[in-house]
Amino acid sequence: MLTLPETSSNSPAPTLLVGVDFGRAHFDADLQELGLLADSAGLKPVARLTCKRKAPDPALFVGSGKADEIKALALLHGAVEVLFDQSLSPAQQRNLERHIGLPVNDRTLLILEIFGQRARSHEGKLQVELARQQYLSTRLVRRWSHLERQSGGIGMRGGPGETQIELDRRMINDSIKRIKERLVKVKRQRSTQRRQRDRRDTFNISLVGYTNAGKSTLFNALVKARAYAADQLFATLDTTTRQLYLGEAGRSVSLSDTVGFIRDLPHGLVEAFQATLQEATDADLLLHVVDAANLDWPEQMAEVQKVLTEIGADRVPQLLVFNKLDALDAERYPLQLQDQYEIDGQPAPRVFLSAQSGKGLDVLRSALSEIVITALPPAVAPDRDPRDMTREYSGDLH
Repeated sequence: MLTLPETSSNSPAPTLLVGVDFGRAHFDADLQELGLLADSAGLKPVARLTCKRKAPDPALFVGSGKADEIKALALLHGAVEVLFDQSLSPAQQRNLERHIGLPVNDRTLLILEIFGQRARSHEGKLQVELARQQYLSTRLVRRWSHLERQSGGIGMRGGPGETQIELDRRMINDSIKRIKERLVKVKRQRSTQRRQRDRRDTFNISLVGYTNAGKSTLFNALVKARAYAADQLFATLDTTTRQLYLGEAGRSVSLSDTVGFIRDLPHGLVEAFQATLQEATDADLLLHVVDAANLDWPEQMAEVQKVLTEIGADRVPQLLVFNKLDALDAERYPLQLQDQYEIDGQPAPRVFLSAQSGKGLDVLRSALSEIVITALPPAVAPDRDPRDMTREYSGDLH
């Protein structure tokens, strides 16, 4: 199993960060997000290097001259591995490791590693393991280079270590098949839960947004839950659903906290997390949480919209929640806490608030109540007191 390297003292592994600018929009010249991802995975960035290219080098991704520069910089700063901000092909990864003499990993493996560390529920662990196995299946040759001495004899077909590689590939394919079968069962269980909520005429709301936008903090503030929330990327992976009582609407709604999105989210993870992301696809309303204090929030919103389109949730109505109001300076502070903002040319309601301090939460509740009253007929009987609504639908399905 491929894992990120650890130092002997269990201290964070010194890591060199590398980013290549191919002229695409929103290149992270400071590698700030990659640094945050590395911190989240338990690595220690000690140096950063960026360069420009028109296209990736087929063999080394960055070319031999820049690979030499990476090697020298890694030695200078004592880095024990090199981490690229882009996805590398198996051949590029193998060639870079041979050229530099250090383990080389990419953004995809880094995100997989973080997901593997953070997954707590049975479902979450299955989804991460599926994505990891699919990633590893394309890189088996790197694991069996020690078998190169076992070449075939006269009249024998096959290259070095082919028998062992084929055996390992078969084992991984069998594992992928078993995990997919178990995820089908999980998806069926989730569908049953959703049908039960639909029969109760429940209005379903899902929290979506870029990672570390404050979704879990807002979730806790709204439903007085204890979902894990931290100032780090991918603090929450497992979907948690609670009942939210809206006094102005006189009824409860179902509120789900889902996994955060990020730029270049590996397709394998999006595919693997279909069961979890289905909560967003089947929702009546998406609370799109935006980190208003982050200067890159327009780009982050665009990335979220990209993933929503990929999973078929782009047509679900959205209420934008610009969070972290308390972190805005006077020049960027909004004139009013509620207005409208265009998403793909369509106006959407927007609310400014601070999930941490609670400012603006009453405005959000009023906006939600108005949407629910418009969407649903009046409740036949009063809902229970919200303090009694403690049932939680978590991702821990067995």
